Amino acid sequence: MPALPRRRRRASVPHVTSSQLHTRTDHAVVDCGVYVDGARTPGEVTYLDAIRRVRSEGRGFVWLGLLAPDAHQMASLASEFGIHELITEDATNGAQRPKLEAYDDTLVLNLAAVKYLAHDTLNDVSAIVSTGEAMVILGRDFVVTVRHGEFGELAGIRSELEKSPDRLAQGPASVMHAVADRMIDSYLEVADEIRQDVDELETALFQPRADVDIEQIYLLKRELLELKHNISPLTRPLQRLSLDHLELVPREIRHYFRDVQDHHARAVAEVAVLDEQMTSLVGAAVAMVGVRQNTDMRRISAWVAIAAVPTMIAGVYGMNFENMPELNVSYAYFLVLAIMAGICIGLFWIFRKNDWL
Repeated sequence: MPALPRRRRRASVPHVTSSQLHTRTDHAVVDCGVYVDGARTPGEVTYLDAIRRVRSEGRGFVWLGLLAPDAHQMASLASEFGIHELITEDATNGAQRPKLEAYDDTLVLNLAAVKYLAHDTLNDVSAIVSTGEAMVILGRDFVVTVRHGEFGELAGIRSELEKSPDRLAQGPASVMHAVADRMIDSYLEVADEIRQDVDELETALFQPRADVDIEQIYLLKRELLELKHNISPLTRPLQRLSLDHLELVPREIRHYFRDVQDHHARAVAEVAVLDEQMTSLVGAAVAMVGVRQNTDMRRISAWVAIAAVPTMIAGVYGMNFENMPELNVSYAYFLVLAIMAGICIGLFWIFRKNDWL
């Protein structure tokens, strides 16, 4: 009887004091700010002081950015912001499927981050798309962005929003929209870059006497499948954000999410078209390999047929029988050589005329 798979255990978090947790969180903090009426309050502030100030004053929200936090760091955040332990577990482990989850008064959006790896030729690389993850944790008075992986799609979002106080004045949901919008735009950019690779490969494949390595085609096909698996699951979460009456997402922000949903649908459609195009290229490449193999087999068969003629004649006269009348003829040796050469030349001419050689 096969062994049952072990259940995944949650990572246990040792008990430490609040000050110790706060100290351990500092190195994961990318930036932290308090925003009131769309403007950032001056001065640097820790996430602990920021959330306490917002809740004591009853206005504004905290925007905290984290990069690859560990269990202790997320435990500190959960204790101060009131975040569910399942959210902290997902934020710590990473590698989450794109999804939208609601926990009481907290909304969590997981997004896949993709980055195109520039290259000269496909022979020089083993991958052309790098993937990461972005998580947006949305509360009534805070928004936390968590990044896993090396990608720069979130760089500059904070500064761009700070230049548009009207958007930030709509609340922390505006940050979730900005992050989702930037991620979807990166999907479109990566799809455009891959399209150029596909077009170049297609042009090279259908050139006369093309010599294209089929591994390049399989590489592009694999990368497109990975891209498809990373962006397709986001369809349903974006529909919910644009249509469902979620308390944490104002009506105006839902209108913006509809635009993001349209861009995502375009990205999914482009990737699907590229995937179909690569499927056709795989079939064409396999057919070309089969044609080349048939051509090689014809050439081999032609040379074997030519070589069989002298082999057969030499075999007949190599049987060492005594009563072979041709052996007594003085010019028989030269006559046999002439016949062998004539037949071989004739076969070579016939095969060459039929493009077998």
